[in-house]
Amino acid sequence: MAQTILLAGGTGFIGRRLADMLRAKGHSVRLLTRFPKGADQFAWNPLSGQMDDSALVGVQVVINLAGAGIADGRWTASRKKLIVESRVQGAHTLLAAMQRTGCRPEVYLSASAIGYYGNTGERWLTENDTPADNGFLARASVAWEQAAEQVRAFGVRMVVFRIGIALDLSGGALREIVRPMRFGIGTYFANGNAWYSWIHRNDLCRMFLWAAENPQIEGVFNAVAPQPVRNKVLVQATAKAMGRPVLLLPVPAFALRLVLGEMANTVLFSNRISADKIVEAGFHFQSPELGGALEDIFGPCEFL
Repeated sequence: MAQTILLAGGTGFIGRRLADMLRAKGHSVRLLTRFPKGADQFAWNPLSGQMDDSALVGVQVVINLAGAGIADGRWTASRKKLIVESRVQGAHTLLAAMQRTGCRPEVYLSASAIGYYGNTGERWLTENDTPADNGFLARASVAWEQAAEQVRAFGVRMVVFRIGIALDLSGGALREIVRPMRFGIGTYFANGNAWYSWIHRNDLCRMFLWAAENPQIEGVFNAVAPQPVRNKVLVQATAKAMGRPVLLLPVPAFALRLVLGEMANTVLFSNRISADKIVEAGFHFQSPELGGALEDIFGPCEFL
């Protein structure tokens, strides 16, 4: 059944693809943006709490992907404040609009991140595990999810996806991995043994579709493929998918911390995350293993 869906964060790496997939399935998509340009775009400013309330009229599904980019700048005190507030205030702005208008959607779908778990080494993590540390990534993700919980308390079905490393050439980690490979160099971090819990961008978008269309789905789910890999394996598999030899070189942890500061945790932390809950709930991955995912991503591409 076609639904009217309000999408916050629809111009980002995930949101652009999700909007296309929603429309391809016949859904009507409205975008929340600070600079609306079309009939299907509505103004909002989550940091100031402003929003065009008419965006919610007749909406069955609200999807919130909005938030300042985690890796878009060094983690100064002001940058960290923006990262947290852009996520928390986005949820608060949407909830306040629901309360003002009385428009209660059938479901609220929110992004979160596997950064919720902190640095967890070799352990398998499920949705029932609590953060292993009190680092910034964990604190930011906890605050993000607590804001989503307030929407649930308003009487709206809520689904939160703790998103892993989303793979696609148009953005995110994979684009950065590929950059030096164009010059014959593949880089991994520290000893390359950190676990990376990844997901094909298309599968991630399909999860949001699946949750929107299945009213029995509720709660927190890890949005990761069933087979995490180590950092070095991801780099090697990427080179193989590109079909070109590369010289593998390590980037020492101290060098990363010198350049990136605390933000180095985004690539140094190890997260071995289970996808069992979402599989058992009925979601079917199109790309459950890394080789097939990369083959799909690189298949139509040519590298000189």
